[in-house]
Amino acid sequence: MATHAMWFLPFVLPICLYVAFTDMAQMRITNQSVIALAVIFLVLGVFLMPFGDYLWRIAALVIVLIVGIILNGAGALGAGDAKFLAVAAPYVALGDLRLLLALFMAVLLAAAVAHRGAKYTPLRKLAPHWTSWEQGKKFPMGLALGPALAIYLILGALYGAQ
Repeated sequence: MATHAMWFLPFVLPICLYVAFTDMAQMRITNQSVIALAVIFLVLGVFLMPFGDYLWRIAALVIVLIVGIILNGAGALGAGDAKFLAVAAPYVALGDLRLLLALFMAVLLAAAVAHRGAKYTPLRKLAPHWTSWEQGKKFPMGLALGPALAIYLILGALYGAQ
């Protein structure tokens, strides 16, 4: 819903950008950013949504967290990525899941090309000490996760149902 996205966006956008930055610079998504995203949803969501919808979205957080823990244990996903996905889940309407997956794939591709491109060009000199440059095949997934959530909320604010 457009109203929800408009309320969430000013609070969530800076955190999404911070997540992208810290994951590139340090290869970690901080607990503070994950907690902040959760608190924003918990506080605003209870006022913005019908209580039943709010509870279902909290259930989505728990389900995604459990799946993320399993994937992290299997080595398929970083712990910060799993936590971010879990706290981002309540912001996404179930009916928008296909849209979000397509959006995430596009953002992931763009982030990978941009990161790898910058890594092998003089642009790297702008941030020579970023940990993500030296990670081999590892990729700072926060560079895609944060912007994907931000773009989803922007699109929701602009084009979502009233």
